[in-house]
Amino acid sequence: MSLKENDISFDIRGAAFKVHTELGPGLLESVYEAALSYELSKMGYQIKNQVGVPMIYAEMKMDVGFRLDLLVNDLVIVEIKSVDALADIHHKQLLTYLKLSGKKLGILINFNSASLKDSIVRIVNNL
Repeated sequence: MSLKENDISFDIRGAAFKVHTELGPGLLESVYEAALSYELSKMGYQIKNQVGVPMIYAEMKMDVGFRLDLLVNDLVIVEIKSVDALADIHHKQLLTYLKLSGKKLGILINFNSASLKDSIVRIVNNL
């Protein structure tokens, strides 16, 4: 049985809590990305880091430098932040990535918080 987005999302959140417990807040996004990639790989997931996403405008494909932090099993986008607080623009950025890539589920995680409970956001695109 292949895993669906919601199953993968559950494991991503669990791995994020583990990483946050081990490392705590205040580190660079790249550190959390590497640790989260490691944890998810250990669980058997296929992880792609810094995946380029082209933009199509007026039928023209443009490589303008959009990069997904993590793509899990080619289904779920994980966008990692290490900021004081998530802003509306972070949510919009992930939704745009979902639309450009045709993916249905994204997870936005801010590791720079005392508790991850309120710092993990699921964003859906026609799921």
